[in-house]
Amino acid sequence: MAKDAVVSDDLAKKFATEKDTPYLRWVRDEGLDIVSAHYIRNLRTAELKPWARRGGKGLYINHEASRTSNDCYICEIAPGKKLEPQRQLFEEMILVLEGRGSTSVWNDSGKKITFEWKAGALFAIPLNTWHQHFNGSGQEAARFVAVTNAPPVINLYEDIGFVFNTAHDFKSRFAGEPDYFSAKGEQKGLLLETNFVPDAVNLPLISAKERGAGGGHIRFNMAKGSMNSHISQFPIGTYKKGHCHGPGAHVIILSGEGYSLMWPEGEEPRRYDWEVGTMIVPPNMWFHQHFNTGNSPARYLAFKHETVSIRNGQGVPKAWISRRIGGDQIDYADETPLVRDIFAKELSKNGLTPKMDDAYKTELESLPPKAA
Repeated sequence: MAKDAVVSDDLAKKFATEKDTPYLRWVRDEGLDIVSAHYIRNLRTAELKPWARRGGKGLYINHEASRTSNDCYICEIAPGKKLEPQRQLFEEMILVLEGRGSTSVWNDSGKKITFEWKAGALFAIPLNTWHQHFNGSGQEAARFVAVTNAPPVINLYEDIGFVFNTAHDFKSRFAGEPDYFSAKGEQKGLLLETNFVPDAVNLPLISAKERGAGGGHIRFNMAKGSMNSHISQFPIGTYKKGHCHGPGAHVIILSGEGYSLMWPEGEEPRRYDWEVGTMIVPPNMWFHQHFNTGNSPARYLAFKHETVSIRNGQGVPKAWISRRIGGDQIDYADETPLVRDIFAKELSKNGLTPKMDDAYKTELESLPPKAA
């Protein structure tokens, strides 16, 4: 059952104008390449182009729904250099990939704070605040990846001057609090409300047995934004349950090695190998499943737009709920035998064996019956 729904050129031409958007035109005017991809082998080595307006180098990464939801870009700051100051009426979350440095954030009321970061740091830019990034090394470049909700904002206003030059302080988002970017936070269930995580690679997680394999999980609300993100980790010799959701989850590998399978329903899975720095963006409602084949726990960060989370009436993402009761998660008991065969073969290459028996057994204890 094909999912691409490719039509004739004649029909496509009738909608060509609607495919282009103010957002896409703006990125092209920035002079940067736009990579249309759901798999980047390594964000740390992706080729960037000079970004004159920002004063660094950059590359935009768009998924199939970026024209209306969220986008992604990589930016690099040369040794001893800084980016130009910027403010914007869209939200932004940042993961530092390489290097060390600092960021200053300030508002029109004159409240300004500066905080330092290094590789592995995770933070968000408060809405419409001025901000400027500095490379703290005179020898090595600093590189970060960011996800924003710029597309719907730019498309809505179609006025770049308004989006980047509006003088308004959202004081409920940022009022110059001296500890705004400290490592403090309030935990509410799986959700951590914070504005800065100094080390996402080693951040303690919370048990999340619902996703299988005895893994850990934590979710973030940063800078009181509408976008969200989460970190998941799973042990050696294990893998996550397959699931699907809406478009725009940018999955970035923080530690470990392995592979992911992705497929539209009714088609054969496609394999994507990963390492630290790989990014995978599952297309809309494609099933995907992550497998740890290395000698250490595997951890990833997912930057997301809220459109990703298709929720039930209780507010629970359907990607966490068994397909047997109407969710979008495949139980281990219902996966194809090929999944386990491939996993065992890949582990054997590293002298390992699957450690999934406890996960299979635990699931059976509470597995809903199959629908008639």
